[in-house]
Amino acid sequence: MKDNISINIKIDNSGQMPLYLQIARQLSVLIKKGDIKPGEKLPPIRKLARNLGVNPITVVNAYKTLEEEGYVYSRIGSGTFAVNHYGYGKSGDIQKFSLPLLEETDHSEFSLMDQGQIQIKPGTINFASATPSPELFPVNEFKEVLNEVLERDKGFAFSYQESQGFYPLRESIANFVELYNINTTPEEIQIISGAQQGIDIISKVLINPGDYIFIESPSYTGAISAFNSRGARLVEIPIKPDGIDLDFLENSLNKQRPKFIYLMPCFQNPTGYLYSETTRKGILDLAERYNFLIIEDDHLSDLNFSNKRVLPLKSSDRNHRVVYIKSFSKIFMPGLRLAFLISPVQIFNDILTAKHSSDISTSGLLQRAFDLYLRKGIFPAHIETTRRIYKQRYDTMLSSLKKFLPGDISMNPPSGGLNFWLRLPEGYISNNLYIECLKKDILFVPGSFFFPSQKPSPYFRLSFAAVNNREILQGVEVLSRVIRVFLKEYAGIKAPSPTYIPFL
Repeated sequence: MKDNISINIKIDNSGQMPLYLQIARQLSVLIKKGDIKPGEKLPPIRKLARNLGVNPITVVNAYKTLEEEGYVYSRIGSGTFAVNHYGYGKSGDIQKFSLPLLEETDHSEFSLMDQGQIQIKPGTINFASATPSPELFPVNEFKEVLNEVLERDKGFAFSYQESQGFYPLRESIANFVELYNINTTPEEIQIISGAQQGIDIISKVLINPGDYIFIESPSYTGAISAFNSRGARLVEIPIKPDGIDLDFLENSLNKQRPKFIYLMPCFQNPTGYLYSETTRKGILDLAERYNFLIIEDDHLSDLNFSNKRVLPLKSSDRNHRVVYIKSFSKIFMPGLRLAFLISPVQIFNDILTAKHSSDISTSGLLQRAFDLYLRKGIFPAHIETTRRIYKQRYDTMLSSLKKFLPGDISMNPPSGGLNFWLRLPEGYISNNLYIECLKKDILFVPGSFFFPSQKPSPYFRLSFAAVNNREILQGVEVLSRVIRVFLKEYAGIKAPSPTYIPFL
């Protein structure tokens, strides 16, 4: 890497944007312009920090942001390297949402702001965000727990924890997951800073450039970003309402042997589909026969709106084929960035090493606080309160869609989660519908974002995570009116492929 790269980076200590974001944004521009070539190594963390006059942890956070957005990848013991593709954004602000900048530039609605994020205008009905509403967060209870931890642990609450995680929290989690029929020990649990970090760590440990990775089609964009950043070859396995197509999966296994398959069996994102017992058993049988790992991302199994008990795939894992990731973000507090993973013993030490190189350890204060929160038995009550509120929103959205949507819009209503997955008639593209809805202050996510190929899609995702019942009623009615006009005016018109994929 060029020694004078710091000359091209200007730091504004008085600006509102954090320093690490200033560095990350300017480096991303250099990568996009080709000033930093694909495969070229970025400066060592301490050297760049010294040249810029910032703390090394600021550069660590900048590099981490670039990796999460798909601009770079890190190799343990070697450094950080630019990649030859980019286009993944991350929205960590409740008031902002990453949206595509289409190749067409004559749509003023696509005002690119803040490096790939569009400010949501007042009055916009946000069916795009799958981030829970802030009013649902247990602020008072968690404040009391934080105060108790600070009173109990004093300054030790701010000390580094071991990279594997605060041992009492791992004990609490081992007890907690018994509710999901998962038997584990604190020694098998790795604390991580959000599920996305778990996906990134597993990618670092298991993926070499050119490796095959199987994913659901459609799939979670954050996973697509992480796997692409490691140079993986993604094989899309179609998903149906009862789970992935097992015949298609086995045919693919006869052609390529993946390092792993990434799945969301419980209320999959974006479709909301719940895997059947037959599909779950079939996947585990194939994993044993063809000798591959399963990465299970359990983000929403707690939001079950049916009378049928929903358990993770991990609960049926008898041969240690499943790496289980569970985040507390969707059901608790997104900004907490606290999750855990349980992995087979053969890769656990590598995962611990990758975690240490990523951020040393997850916040000790938050780990101690959440441990106490679990030990006090508050969390199950919070889950039930959240589930009840979202069940009301789910019922409102389902009844509104049935009442207002044109009959030629198809959907398979989920039995839990936060999303509805809808399909336009043949010949229509949801990117075009998105443009029309934006004019009426309605946001949703076009389906093309959830496919690695970014192919134009008739599908689109509606989330009821960040909207109340009144907004759902109003928004679905407006959306339905727009769709009726759209179906008359846009038949067969193809949208350009997006050049930017948001992190959702």
